[in-house]
Amino acid sequence: MPPEVRAVWQVTRYLRELVEHDRQLADLWIGGEVSNLTVASSGHIYFTLKDSGGQIRCVFFRKQNLGQRDRLEAGASLIVHGAVSVYEARGEVQFVVDFVQAAGVGALQAEFERRKARFEAEGLFLPDRKRPLPRFPRRIGVVTSARGAAYHDIQTVLERRWPLAELVFQPTPVQGDEAPVAIAEAVRSIAPHDAPEVWPDVVIVGRGGGSAEDLWAFNEEPVIRAIFGCPVPVVSAVGHETDLSLADLVADVRAPTPSAAAEIVAPDRLEVLGAIRQMEMRQHVRLTRAVADSREQVDRRLARVERGLPDVGGKRHHLATHVEVMRRAATAATSQARQDCAALSNRLRALSPLATLDRGYVLVTRSDGSAVARASALVPGEAIEVRWRDGSHAARVESRG
Repeated sequence: MPPEVRAVWQVTRYLRELVEHDRQLADLWIGGEVSNLTVASSGHIYFTLKDSGGQIRCVFFRKQNLGQRDRLEAGASLIVHGAVSVYEARGEVQFVVDFVQAAGVGALQAEFERRKARFEAEGLFLPDRKRPLPRFPRRIGVVTSARGAAYHDIQTVLERRWPLAELVFQPTPVQGDEAPVAIAEAVRSIAPHDAPEVWPDVVIVGRGGGSAEDLWAFNEEPVIRAIFGCPVPVVSAVGHETDLSLADLVADVRAPTPSAAAEIVAPDRLEVLGAIRQMEMRQHVRLTRAVADSREQVDRRLARVERGLPDVGGKRHHLATHVEVMRRAATAATSQARQDCAALSNRLRALSPLATLDRGYVLVTRSDGSAVARASALVPGEAIEVRWRDGSHAARVESRG
């Protein structure tokens, strides 16, 4: 059989497809010096990236190079990101660039900046899409590692500040190759779009401190997309205050540490109780002032009536008696209003959910978080949780009386 003769375009197309299907060549950082820099009228930029051992032609298309053109100049040392391809018309290998960064920044930081620019261009970090946090959350979700200190720190702060909130914990790895997908799945599981009845009011996503490599999972695309798509507000608490992740930028609120995140999402029960008492005092003052103003108006009107009456002996005395009766009635009404105000104030204080725990009572719940209203509802051997105002303990029912 004679050998098959192929057309040039068939060979160059085969080479392009072969190169572009190589996963290592499709997501690549290259460092070198810029030469042969040309900016076309179309806005595309062409240049050569070279070092002492070789060179490669690069193309930086207009849609990708917007906002990055000033980083390119002849002789500049850069690290560039993109994919290797083959320009079929000339049979040349070329590097299609999508991001450039000055050399010396470090590959990890350069990759962070590239991803940040990409997500920012998509609108994922826009301030006007940030949602406010609920003032008095009833259910607080936490996505973090079950083995780290972050969950314990969050739990401790919430028990001290706002013990009435239910804590929903979704454990996940926060470090390693499997962490990005696991974190994203945990965020979607804790607030599933098809089950709004189980949504927490707010979700904390994060972990304790570590190196940049340890925290890198919170810069991965699955995590960023999951936080962006979460139907409830998200607080990101990754590492320490000096650490910045892409999860911090896409979340509704960034907290410097997991403990600080707990303080951000939950009000202080003592401050709430103080605000309730101040409101009671203000209402009492307003009511007292209104009663006093009404009484003064009654007295003025009665005085005008008295002055306008003729001095007809018995009739005037009879009218004065009625005036005195009206004044006594106004005094009695004022006294009753004050008693009603005090009763309402005591009732408001008694209805406060925080006051129940402060008076020495405890709250007994099952493992699913539901409250136990009667002793007869308990079953021997059942696991329960007993909560006081300053904390809680797990327990088990030994017998039922």
